[in-house]
Amino acid sequence: MSVHTEASPRIQPLSASLINKIAAGEVIERPANVVKELLENSVDALATRIDVDIEQGGIELIRITDDGEGIHPDDLELAVSSHATSKLREADDLFRVNTMGFRGEALASIAEVSRLRLRSRQPDSLEGYELTVDAGEQSEPCPCGCPVGTQIEVRQLFLNTPVRRKFLKTQSTEFGHIAEQFTRVALAHPQLHMRLRHNGKSVYDLPATQGLAERLEMFYGRQLAEQLIEVNAEHDGARLWGYVAHPSQSKASRKGQYLFLNGRWIQDRSLQHALGEAYRGLLMVGRYPVAFLFIEMSPDEVDVNVHPTKSEVRFRDGQQLYRLMLSTLRNRFLGMDLDSQLNLGQRAAKPQAVVDPDRQQQVQRELVAWAKDELSGRVTEWQSGKVAEGQGREESGIEGGELRETESGTLPSGQSVDIRDPFATLPHDHSDTRSNIVHVETSDSQHRPASEDVALRAMQMHDCYLVVATGDGLTVIDQHALHERIMYERLRTRVLAKNVEVQRMLVPITVEVSAREASLLDEHQELLTEIGVQIEQFGGTTVALTGLPTLLSRATPEELVRSVVDLLDEHGSNTSRRNLLDSLLHMMSCKAAIKAGQRLSAEEINALLAQRHLVDDAHHCPHGRPTALTLSRDELDRQFGRMG
Repeated sequence: MSVHTEASPRIQPLSASLINKIAAGEVIERPANVVKELLENSVDALATRIDVDIEQGGIELIRITDDGEGIHPDDLELAVSSHATSKLREADDLFRVNTMGFRGEALASIAEVSRLRLRSRQPDSLEGYELTVDAGEQSEPCPCGCPVGTQIEVRQLFLNTPVRRKFLKTQSTEFGHIAEQFTRVALAHPQLHMRLRHNGKSVYDLPATQGLAERLEMFYGRQLAEQLIEVNAEHDGARLWGYVAHPSQSKASRKGQYLFLNGRWIQDRSLQHALGEAYRGLLMVGRYPVAFLFIEMSPDEVDVNVHPTKSEVRFRDGQQLYRLMLSTLRNRFLGMDLDSQLNLGQRAAKPQAVVDPDRQQQVQRELVAWAKDELSGRVTEWQSGKVAEGQGREESGIEGGELRETESGTLPSGQSVDIRDPFATLPHDHSDTRSNIVHVETSDSQHRPASEDVALRAMQMHDCYLVVATGDGLTVIDQHALHERIMYERLRTRVLAKNVEVQRMLVPITVEVSAREASLLDEHQELLTEIGVQIEQFGGTTVALTGLPTLLSRATPEELVRSVVDLLDEHGSNTSRRNLLDSLLHMMSCKAAIKAGQRLSAEEINALLAQRHLVDDAHHCPHGRPTALTLSRDELDRQFGRMG
């Protein structure tokens, strides 16, 4: 019995059209890649002005116009041919590339999957020439009227590759990626006059500047520009220069880090690691520095022909650059006082310290030492009931009285506080004492044995922790973590019930963001409105905050907007709506909660402790950190030698 097998197909050359489609899959993933390739061509053409016009996120139209050297009429057809370029002459040129582009496949790939029109005129020519390519079908060049330079129009991208077109994101998302590519080129070449328009509206109009600092201020506003630290160093033929931001300007992702090699934006894990090491001890875990750093070195010391997108490079001596970046930034930080030499302003965020992984255990050890050395007499009096009646009330300034239940929470009679924010309207204690002792009577059975009727007494320590004596021993409460949990559950309940109360701004607060960030906010505007954060486009890259949830009355509006942007940027477009919503609620509750280091009055301590039993999980903050640590009576007795 014979088995018939079909002969395998013979090897044959691919058609030029199929080759270009394959190349387009490597180089052109989305409209932003088209913008990148065309902008790099304009830079190589020695343009002094570049105009970028986008429609519908680049899906329908990308038009880039420059005033560069133009293309010779006889070279127009070669310009859209595969592997044709004016930037390489021999094989060795590949290892000393001085231009942005060099592969000679971008225009051919773009023309294969779109309707492309190319117009160009050289300075010594009286007329320009036009060439059109319709999904790979090329026309003959013909004369046309046009200014000196080159204009390329790309319409209906991926018109003949519907699968690729189907996987494109929303217009605002795609434009956000385009704005990021525009930003990279504009930062690397501040001497260029660059303009970006989307659907007929001007997004950026950047006049040429002599320095990077001016362009950074145009993109990111004065607040960030005033907190940039200049760096400049050179070693063994390699120069590192640019700006890094004060630690208080950290972000939730690495998207605030821009590294350039000889004017080209690059990604390099080793250099990013060096940047992170330089900030070690200055940033919280999970936060990343903001940096705009430029490396200048001989082209023959680096290989840029690693990936078709040219964003990854290979250095001949990567360790030298690692050491150069790390030592330059470290020495710069050590030579300055980050707290006093930079004017952060009254409302600016303080530099954040590193979170100790063993923080919770350390707190418990310190509590034992504190109980031994400082409070042995007081603890004994509390446990034996020898404190004079009313003494805690006199020290805290609270008059005696039984608790009563109100719609606003559980407080001593005659007092009430809005449960949405127990500290919004209460006065602050501005005394100079290091601790605040409060006598609290509560009906909360969750935190004491039912068989005992023990009054809780709370003491604020280091303006951060509340130490509470109970019938079971001592409990240390992190005031920020507990209030964060309370705020989170209030926000979550209101959002799920679609009953978020919004405080409208009498005067909208404007915040400068990048074009990509503005697109993120616009894309998620419906979700933000659902949680009570009302942000509207104000023109260009300025957004206006017009309303906030009343629960967030304590939050700084500008800081909140920037935190929202960072979180949206960190999650990207692949996260689910549920995860994004929950992360937003976590962030907002953290911003609205009282902070560590904030002195609380007696009434504020009362209000906070009274609401512990009103939330589902008072034991952990929304990020999973414990809100309280307990030192049992048995442990106290053992430490004081009372066992047996």
